[in-house]
Amino acid sequence: MGQALHKYLLKLNLLILEEIKYSISLFEKVDLIKGDYFVAEQSLCNQIGFIIKGAVRNFSIQADGEENTTCFKFEHQFITSYESFSQKKPSKISIQAIEDCVLLIINYNQFHELLEKIPAWKSILAIVMEQEYLEKEHHLRNLNNKSAKEKYLHVLAHSPEIIKRVQLGYIASYLGITHRTLSRIRKDAIYSTS
Repeated sequence: MGQALHKYLLKLNLLILEEIKYSISLFEKVDLIKGDYFVAEQSLCNQIGFIIKGAVRNFSIQADGEENTTCFKFEHQFITSYESFSQKKPSKISIQAIEDCVLLIINYNQFHELLEKIPAWKSILAIVMEQEYLEKEHHLRNLNNKSAKEKYLHVLAHSPEIIKRVQLGYIASYLGITHRTLSRIRKDAIYSTS
């Protein structure tokens, strides 16, 4: 189970083998069934997860009750509600499994033990945070102020895994369009390529 995390950490070239082995020993395997929550909005997020298998979505509930999906995470990515985890505040987002998932998780206390024992984890955390920031910026830059069709075509071209693995309702929420509009755009795209 820890092989995927081992490979990920090895690729970063920040830890020696003993540090990788020790780090992985602090993570525990957890299974989420499709629909389960890693963290629910307004609850405290006390853990960081690394996805071995499966996919999750981050979303929040708007004042009008609508869901706003902000990102999807797949294999070999870290997940947490960063603000809740680091500041011990209720989470402003929910993270939900959209496929059956196998995760490696580390709780708050163990993670801080890891930071103390292996300071290079601060650099790993910085890399993960930078990736998170770039994903959010990319989402805002490429999906705001564009037509529904342009948004869909952008995701199709740059994030085909989302189109292949995520159900339409969640994609529509991510794009900020209705399910009906997305269905029409997909239908038009299919007919225009055939």
